[in-house]
Amino acid sequence: MNQVTQAVILAAGLGTRLKHLTQHTPKALMPVAGEAAIGRVIRNLVAAGIQDIAINLHHYGQQIEQALGYGSKFNANLHYSYEDSLLNSGGGVRTALDVLPDAERVLVHNADIMMDIDFQILDNICPHHGCALALVANPQHNPLGDFSLDNENLVSLHQPSHTFSGVSVWDKQVFMAYPSHQNFTLIEPIHKLIAKKQCLGTVHHGYWFDIGRPRDLIRAHRFYKHEGL
Repeated sequence: MNQVTQAVILAAGLGTRLKHLTQHTPKALMPVAGEAAIGRVIRNLVAAGIQDIAINLHHYGQQIEQALGYGSKFNANLHYSYEDSLLNSGGGVRTALDVLPDAERVLVHNADIMMDIDFQILDNICPHHGCALALVANPQHNPLGDFSLDNENLVSLHQPSHTFSGVSVWDKQVFMAYPSHQNFTLIEPIHKLIAKKQCLGTVHHGYWFDIGRPRDLIRAHRFYKHEGL
């Protein structure tokens, strides 16, 4: 059984859906019950045994680096991958891998996703030269969904019934087929792996918040405050 030990946090986005809130502050530093969203993500990763973490940066990236440092307060090793121009989700991961040590697998986590997923479940089902996606029930902002699951947890594009959560585990070799600093989305390799039956998924039934929208940022804040998390 493999144990994923490193991650990429995608934090380079402009955060335009949060409007005035991100005019001078990156989305990753939005406070959720008194703690920056990305800080919560890092703590969850470290609690799962993941210590080498690369963070891609663009919009007010220096603010994130200054706020987090190099990981000592999280008991982690933080590495930064600056993007002069946005490389999108896939390109962001591929380029960030250049600053991480060699390893077979990598966990990819959006900085604006708050959830209580067990990362080991994804690691356990990730195929060789493939990926594993955490899926959630379709939220209000994505009622048509992204994917469905066929037999044996195979991810399918047929009659989408679930939404990609923004958390996944990958065999690094999938990304090595792309050059560094190339712009592409994660959807591109996901679709290729679906065609090869090398993309598996699991449905997460715990809490999940995409704080990229003001309404959901407020919901996450209230939930974490109420739960004392």
